[in-house]
Amino acid sequence: MFRYIFALLAIVFTMSMQAAPKYEVRAAWVTAVYGLDWPKTRATTPAGIRKQQAELVAMLDKLKAANFNTILFQARTRGDVLYASNIEPFNSILTGQTGRDPGYDPLAFAVEECHKRGMECHAWMVTIPLGNKKHVAALGRNSVTVQNRKICVPYKNEWFLNPGHPETKEYLMKLVNEVITRYDVDGVHFDYLRYPENAPHFSDNKEFRQYAKGRNIAQWRRDNLTDIVRYIYKGVKAVKPWVKVSTCPVGKFRDTSRYSSRGFNAYFTVYQDAQGWLKEGIQDQIYPMMYFRGNSFYPFALDWQENSYGRQVIPGLGIYFLHPSEGNWKRDEVERQINFVRAHQLAGQGHYRVKYLIDNTQNLYDELADRYYSAPALQPAMTWLDAIAPTTPEGLTVKYQRGYTELSWESSEDNDKQNAPYYVIYASNSYPVDTDNPDNIIAQRIRSVNYVYAPVRPWDSREYFAISAVDRYGNESKAVQMKSPL
Repeated sequence: MFRYIFALLAIVFTMSMQAAPKYEVRAAWVTAVYGLDWPKTRATTPAGIRKQQAELVAMLDKLKAANFNTILFQARTRGDVLYASNIEPFNSILTGQTGRDPGYDPLAFAVEECHKRGMECHAWMVTIPLGNKKHVAALGRNSVTVQNRKICVPYKNEWFLNPGHPETKEYLMKLVNEVITRYDVDGVHFDYLRYPENAPHFSDNKEFRQYAKGRNIAQWRRDNLTDIVRYIYKGVKAVKPWVKVSTCPVGKFRDTSRYSSRGFNAYFTVYQDAQGWLKEGIQDQIYPMMYFRGNSFYPFALDWQENSYGRQVIPGLGIYFLHPSEGNWKRDEVERQINFVRAHQLAGQGHYRVKYLIDNTQNLYDELADRYYSAPALQPAMTWLDAIAPTTPEGLTVKYQRGYTELSWESSEDNDKQNAPYYVIYASNSYPVDTDNPDNIIAQRIRSVNYVYAPVRPWDSREYFAISAVDRYGNESKAVQMKSPL
């Protein structure tokens, strides 16, 4: 019966597209490992640096044009990084040589370029895996397996940080602290924060005997990961409480009452008690990797939402399966999933990987830009951290010039004294401007108190304007409308 219901719902959601919400996370993973998404050019000369940067800019421009608002930029791969770290070396994908300075800071560049386009930039950090033996050997003395051997474990042909060692969480927090103190990131996003799949022989017996204190090994391992998550969450919030902390766990938490996870799930297979993290309040967002379809997707997405405890659930959609060599899914699989996510009021969608958006695989990019993401979206608020909106901007003045319009207003105030509010610009050809309609958003994340409106196409020009203020937690003030034209 339930199988029939979910199949029927999927059909209905395809036939009747859900209205685009005003507040929605629209994220894309930019994968740097092996240069899968970026970069394609090595930064070994000034021209190479410019071309490498231009590749990222072109990608961001295209995502912005489709109204994406969140970039998950890979800042740590496997024991190496894409920012200027005092702890780990630069990834070789930047220059072709491990540890070589690319001549600029990729994470700083990504943050700046995302913010220019009104998009959030989250530092995506692979946590536990350190790479295979060949990769670790290439890192040489700069590898954590040399610098801090006691927190590392060889398993099969790879190396891992040992979640059971109490100093592992401290090591990871040092990396995270570099990122949040040096860069204006909007979030830190943790990947592979789990044990290897089916790891009965993972070499943590010594730590188990020393630290388990009566727990069985499965519960001890879950607690180890939870300890890491808790330690990092509290560490981030102590420094920059507005920075979002998220993880991408395995897509199925565990079996639901009627649907099997088919032997692969977060809780039992890799020891991620991710719903426990949500319940404890040590995650702001969670991006379950839901690279499935049909009844392997819908009931498990609903399970995440029903156990979200008020935090944001953003299913990761496996859009790479649209490619003929990956699975040759039909595009309507992804469309049904977006409709389902919206119908059940999950916080948004993440797309893995960005290559398949840029390549417009099965015209997915066009479909998103023209239909699903045709209007901009603001970030959902983190009201569990701060539920107080900035004051309403005042004194909006509008000056019509030849070919453009100048807007100016008085700044808003907010209870967050570390960050001035951002501003959202609304415009329409009817007065007053309907600020509940996302089609009327023409700009967001504006830092200054003036804005020049100059549409490229004159026939797109709008006459009336309104301004609201938004804080770093996503709380939006009431909007100030321009004076009545009557």
